[in-house]
Amino acid sequence: MSFPFNLYLAAFAGAFLTSLVSLPAWRKWCLRTGLVDDPGHRKIHAAPVPLAGGLAVLTGLLLPLAAGVILLASKISVPLHPLEHGLEKRGLELAAIAFGAVGMFTLGWLDDKHELKPLPKFLGQLAIAILVAAAGKRITLFVPNVAFSYAVTILWMLALINAFNFMDNMNGLCSGLGAIAALQFAFYSAAYGQYLVALVAFLTAGALLGFLPHNFPQARAFLGDAGSHLVGYLLAVLAVLPHFYTRQNPRPLAVLSPLLILAVPLGDLVGVVLWRWRAGKPFYVGDNNHLSHRLVRLGLSRSTAVLLIWLLAATIGSLAFF
Repeated sequence: MSFPFNLYLAAFAGAFLTSLVSLPAWRKWCLRTGLVDDPGHRKIHAAPVPLAGGLAVLTGLLLPLAAGVILLASKISVPLHPLEHGLEKRGLELAAIAFGAVGMFTLGWLDDKHELKPLPKFLGQLAIAILVAAAGKRITLFVPNVAFSYAVTILWMLALINAFNFMDNMNGLCSGLGAIAALQFAFYSAAYGQYLVALVAFLTAGALLGFLPHNFPQARAFLGDAGSHLVGYLLAVLAVLPHFYTRQNPRPLAVLSPLLILAVPLGDLVGVVLWRWRAGKPFYVGDNNHLSHRLVRLGLSRSTAVLLIWLLAATIGSLAFF
């Protein structure tokens, strides 16, 4: 980590404070406009809860990012030269990623507001995944075929978006898993000198951790589909952005690192889809057969189940560093 660590810290702290401080204002706005999660089937809250988490996370991500871009454009500080070079080289990719984040949040917001049917929601996810793949950063898996890289990248993004959407079933679970994975991507990227990727990952982790005190253990706000779609999208992108196989890190198996870092949400997605398929139910219809629900049925409290899943994700993800 020869790159000035204080810039990573500034990105993390800026996103954390922005998300933490902005959430009460977004919470009031959601209550005023009726953007709330009402009590109902499979829900344990007795009163409407504002769906302000996605708004706070998006604010925590984009405001510090915009401030950093303005700072770089002004060329005030000489030590930022590596970032200036990276921004010039990957500016189009970053712009597409930011645009995709807003688009994915908007899609989730529409679902929160109007309860979109599965097909329109899937088509929206697909369109944004294609946009990001077309921006130039794609998974190759050492296969020199453009169509293959497009297909794998799009499938990866769709899987992660829906995996985190599925994991948003208990207080703090989705945002906590997202923060853990983002931090692991941040430290991995920083260790190999991938400055821009590390900064985006630290921004993501800070924004999610800024929301977490409002959501765990007691929830004063939920992520909603807008927030869970955004979290899944950001983690899918963070898994694609780094160069896992480089001259400094010439290990082909390193490309499997994202599977370790994101093993818990991906494993839960596969398990739930298989269970619904065997039961003859549509895979997109919710139920109480996620890992978190199974732990609660074993006798754990909801908070303990969430903490245990966080620990499991952190432990498996740490294997990516070895």
